[in-house]
Amino acid sequence: MGNRDLESRGSSKNRGAPPPPPPHSNYYTSSSPYYTESLDNQWTSWLVPMIVVANVAMFIVIMIVNDCPKNHNSSLEGKCVARFLGRLSFQPLKENPLFGPSSSTLEKLGALEWKKVVNENQAWRLVSCIWLHAGVIHLLANMLSLVFIGIRLEQQFGFARVGVIYMLSGIGGSILSTLFIKSNISVGASGALFGLLGAMLSELLTNWTIYANKAAALITLLIIILINLAVGILPHVDNFAHIGGFFTGFLLGFVLLVRPQFKWQERRHLPLEARGKSKYTLFQYVFWVLSMVLLVAGFTVGLVMLLKGENGNDHCSWCHYLSCVPTSRWHCNNQ
Repeated sequence: MGNRDLESRGSSKNRGAPPPPPPHSNYYTSSSPYYTESLDNQWTSWLVPMIVVANVAMFIVIMIVNDCPKNHNSSLEGKCVARFLGRLSFQPLKENPLFGPSSSTLEKLGALEWKKVVNENQAWRLVSCIWLHAGVIHLLANMLSLVFIGIRLEQQFGFARVGVIYMLSGIGGSILSTLFIKSNISVGASGALFGLLGAMLSELLTNWTIYANKAAALITLLIIILINLAVGILPHVDNFAHIGGFFTGFLLGFVLLVRPQFKWQERRHLPLEARGKSKYTLFQYVFWVLSMVLLVAGFTVGLVMLLKGENGNDHCSWCHYLSCVPTSRWHCNNQ
């Protein structure tokens, strides 16, 4: 699996799925009427658990199709791992240390690959790769992160907005990954997960007036994001998918996760003429418009470049360092 990316390139490293951030409820002012209302009117989270079930089910299908005992030549490449699982047994650890299928199986089932997307018009791989994982370790890391991040967001904002952020962030990560990585395939939901992290950051910024302990919340979230992006400069990790997903989610947060400002919430039960304050701040309106413009422009430019077969590295000679920094211990092959 030397040429596989598990948003994720190669097979020796996990994709750097983000760890769970601090609960959002820690950011609210306990005396705020908005805090009380938000607790009373929380949504029931069902979409995130369904995404987890779908990913697990898809991984089982992948392993059934992989069928290591039948399709793997153990005399040449070593024995399948956990052979008692039959068709569900894993490829030899030398080939895939994440306890998963072969690269060829992932490619067959929809892994992201530049030549397939551009030369064979298989743009559907921009979506299908989000639902594939390179191994049990990869799957567990991403799904645990999704549960801790996604359930809290879905309870606060509902399934529709979280679902849109998750899918569009995953696609945004796929587009950026394909523009810069030509020689490997890529799979995994980390772009979508980073999108949720980006949305959490923009939600904190755009709804600044309703939170207490703002600085602590912001610093904590930034540290989590920076650590996970730093993991992406290791080899075999597709940091372009992380970056593309993060910025897509960050912009979507300004659009979809806007809440009324705190002073409007305090006065919302008063007569209209006594409220005084606008429901939303000028800052919220401005960033809503800017984010919409940047989202449309970014997706348009990215898709046009991709379908024309352009190489992002030709327009940015240093960008490959964002996904892998070569050292004396490893080399990078991400172009």
